[in-house]
Amino acid sequence: MNVTIIEDENLTAKRLESLLHKYDPTIKVLARIPSVAEAVAWFDETPAPIDLVFMDIHLEDDLGFRIFEQTQLTTPVIFTTAYDEYMIQAFKVNSIDYLLKPINYDELVAAIEKYKALKKQFGEPASTSAHDIETLLKLIGKSKQTDYKERFMITIGTKIRSIETGDIAYFYLEEKVVFLVTKDGLTLPVDYSLDKLTQILNPRQFFRISRQFLVSLPAIQTIHTFSAGKLKLDLAPKSRQEVFVSGDRMTEFKEWLGK
Repeated sequence: MNVTIIEDENLTAKRLESLLHKYDPTIKVLARIPSVAEAVAWFDETPAPIDLVFMDIHLEDDLGFRIFEQTQLTTPVIFTTAYDEYMIQAFKVNSIDYLLKPINYDELVAAIEKYKALKKQFGEPASTSAHDIETLLKLIGKSKQTDYKERFMITIGTKIRSIETGDIAYFYLEEKVVFLVTKDGLTLPVDYSLDKLTQILNPRQFFRISRQFLVSLPAIQTIHTFSAGKLKLDLAPKSRQEVFVSGDRMTEFKEWLGK
């Protein structure tokens, strides 16, 4: 399979290529292109058959949709983006699927399998059906209604205290108990697991860097790079234990920092 990756974040493009080769080592990435202008020129000049395009929507010079306006691109496209507001527009062009960043390997596999199934069924991959778009609309409506947790009610002795989520620097796990740490340095236990907190907190504000820590972006003061790319964080307020980003979360963490 010959594919093209249109993505302006080099790290993200390399990770996507790695995931593709994990799925199928024989996949050939013909090019990694960072902009609309370069993509238009490349499609105009490239005679090689292209089976599938992976396209980010926010490119360094414009939206990826401009490529369709300036070329005769008919190759099936799987969109990859950190935003969901372009879903319907994406399915008006020759889109197979729409993956939200950071890209999940299982979702990527499902998208490629969908492409293969459509190709087998129709000879040439068809665009998403009306039924798919109707389902998509329902999913978008559901996602827009998502209410991330805005405050925590904490019991301290006989008193109950309300802690605004915006006042929380990070959460950590210690001896099977999860604690929150406020920006003012107050440490309090919470009745949630880190897994549950990851689901109910806004992912643009908090990131699970390891099994022990879930941190907010403002809490990160300094990032230290060690050998083999290992990352250590200085948090504010200062943590009682050293804070490292797990190796398997490194790429997603860097993507999260860059959003």
